[in-house]
Amino acid sequence: MFDVKKIYEARERIKDVVVDTPFSYAPHLSQISGCEAYLKKENLQVTGAFKIRGAYNKIATLSNAQKACGVVAASAGNHAQGVALSASKFGIKAVIVMPESTPLTKVNGVKNYGAEVILHGTNYDEAYAFAKSYGEKNSLTFVHPFEDDEVIAGQGTLALDILDRCKDLDAVIIPVGGGGLISGMAAAIKSVNPKIEVIGVSAKGAPALKNSFDLKTAVDSLSVRTIADGIAVRDTSPITLGYMLGSVDRFISVDDEEIASAILFLLEKQKLVVEGAGAVGVAALLHNKLEHLKGKKVAVVLSGGNMDVTLLSVIIEKGLLKSGRKMKLTVTLVDKPGSLMRFTQILQELNANIVHIAYDRTSISLDYGDANVTVHVETKGEEHQQLIHRVLREENYIRD
Repeated sequence: MFDVKKIYEARERIKDVVVDTPFSYAPHLSQISGCEAYLKKENLQVTGAFKIRGAYNKIATLSNAQKACGVVAASAGNHAQGVALSASKFGIKAVIVMPESTPLTKVNGVKNYGAEVILHGTNYDEAYAFAKSYGEKNSLTFVHPFEDDEVIAGQGTLALDILDRCKDLDAVIIPVGGGGLISGMAAAIKSVNPKIEVIGVSAKGAPALKNSFDLKTAVDSLSVRTIADGIAVRDTSPITLGYMLGSVDRFISVDDEEIASAILFLLEKQKLVVEGAGAVGVAALLHNKLEHLKGKKVAVVLSGGNMDVTLLSVIIEKGLLKSGRKMKLTVTLVDKPGSLMRFTQILQELNANIVHIAYDRTSISLDYGDANVTVHVETKGEEHQQLIHRVLREENYIRD
């Protein structure tokens, strides 16, 4: 079991830097999931994620000699920003190694805090290996994102903030990547109220720690692939796995489709921008992965909000298509004056708003004198889309 005393000591160290983020009831999520759900909004934290807690606590405990040399870290983004900001608070050098695929918003966030950024590797683990080597060569202290007791203690302070607001919870749902957050939080939660169920949620595309938890022994995965880049960890930490086996009650995973729907749900219903890693707990509730929590009081940690806007735009567009609020149609018209006008007139009469239109008369699949027209239209749900299809079929624009 993790030393809970370290968590309370960490809380004192970080109190002037870390924000006690909102903890509030989520009515829409509660209605859908059947439980009394509350959201801990660490997406509104300094740097946009919980990682500042552990990073600052670690750097605060370094010796003067270590601070004089500086620090190095490997991260997909949130830990990087936490280390960069923390280093700037102490006026020390920070070098951050990030995977080459890291979203630009996270790279710029790190640079804005004055840290040097090195892009290396295709995933966190490759960036990690390079950062360790770089730190040894340049006498920099390596700040691990999760396999470090001072970092874990800092992350555990998040649980204390939640329990200050609500001690009678039945469960706390926590995102899991490397296991540092859940290790610290679980230790704090069980020390205050052992009856509270601690549930970890990971991405199916990064299965190592979930598989290790189930098998009760450390196993690694060959690769990771998930939109939840903040928890895309390939290899299992025996240290955090050991802490988790002693204090975590349940561990599940969600896929990218479920994560994307949770991101869109939080944006639309809660007015919150939450990255993939931060949305996995909500995804688990939305997609009925935790049926046993119905009727119970549950806290869900939104661990971060540093969302790549390019990915967010794709998630929004796909979400509109899936929910029946947008549709794509391709029809073949006779390429002569008036053909396109009649087609768009039908869509107007059906109250389908055209947001994009493309006209192609050169495709080799077309007969001479024909043209393909592709339109994206805003619709009002599945019934509206069925009506549009039926009318276009009757007008011979669509053939079965």
